[in-house]
Amino acid sequence: MTNPLDLPFDTEEMLEGLRPWIETESPTFDAAAVNRMMDLVQHEMATLGARVERIPGRMGLGDSLRATMPHPRAGEGGILLLGHMDTVHPVGTLEKLPFRREGDICTGPGLMDMKGGNYVYLDALRKLLAAGIDTSLPVTVLFTPDEEIGTPSTRALIEAEAKRHQFILVPEPARPDGGAVIGRYAIARFNLQTRGRPSHAGWALADGRSAIAEMARHVAIIEGMTTEDCTFSVGVFHAGQWVNCVSSVCDAEVLSMAKTQELLDAGVEKMLALNDDSGDVVMEVRRGVTRPVWEPDQPGTMAMLDLANEIAGEIGFHMTGQSAGGGSDGNFTGFLGLPTLDSIGVRGKGLHTLTEHIEVDSLVERARLAAGLFTRLGT
Repeated sequence: MTNPLDLPFDTEEMLEGLRPWIETESPTFDAAAVNRMMDLVQHEMATLGARVERIPGRMGLGDSLRATMPHPRAGEGGILLLGHMDTVHPVGTLEKLPFRREGDICTGPGLMDMKGGNYVYLDALRKLLAAGIDTSLPVTVLFTPDEEIGTPSTRALIEAEAKRHQFILVPEPARPDGGAVIGRYAIARFNLQTRGRPSHAGWALADGRSAIAEMARHVAIIEGMTTEDCTFSVGVFHAGQWVNCVSSVCDAEVLSMAKTQELLDAGVEKMLALNDDSGDVVMEVRRGVTRPVWEPDQPGTMAMLDLANEIAGEIGFHMTGQSAGGGSDGNFTGFLGLPTLDSIGVRGKGLHTLTEHIEVDSLVERARLAAGLFTRLGT
């Protein structure tokens, strides 16, 4: 039998297949755009002979895809490939960040986070099917539309599906050293609103109470609470419509990351303590979606890492494993205690920026890793 690591993975073929994925822009808040991406992927998975289910979106967000891959025991719980198809880049980003290869670098919105990894793992399944090689366990693929905003609409779907499986693979981008993630810090989001009193900014400035000024004062307070182990960042700020009006409403969003659940709980208390309606300007803080701590060193996950490192050694690299900040849907499966290997996707830099790119040689490297995992997990 052909060694799965020796399957004919081809860099140029993979780049050609990736191009339409990247040029189908899919920012989270544009449900129609996300669904165009899901259309494309649904067709590709159906072509592989998968039984594909389209799960309608909710909360105004896009759809999800669940695909049961061909296997003698298809439908039984085995390996779950879990990824998201939404990106942080608005439609039109291709004009500034086109899909383009320059030597060992290839750029494009969402290429690193995480369409590249999703594509590579599907390509591994494609090559295994073409070679007539069964995966060690049945494989289910679940692609979701809302990871970049904390997975508000699909967390329950992810958790329910994950509980049916023995192993979870999350091809988020690799860590800077190429290693995997075996635990993740907790993430909490907060929605803030200040409400003041409007007035004409030129005619009667003193009569107004600026919601913008109050929120700006709190930006310094909130980001000043940051420590090495628990961070706070104001990432969204919306207010004002007319420059000649004192703004009466200002909205903001805050992201907090903590290395332990205890630190996150303390950070949540600090944020909620900012609620204040005693003055002329009201400050309201509401807790948003949360990603729980995924504690590292769980036996099932560490066994997956050992296997991944064994496969990596045969390919020619070393696979390290560490906890990491930056949430993913692996937080949910890891928190449930399910064996989860995260950040096993492509290598690159600049995710969430206009320099987002991957290292082209990581495409074949990671496809071989994927083929090895798909054929050895559970054996």
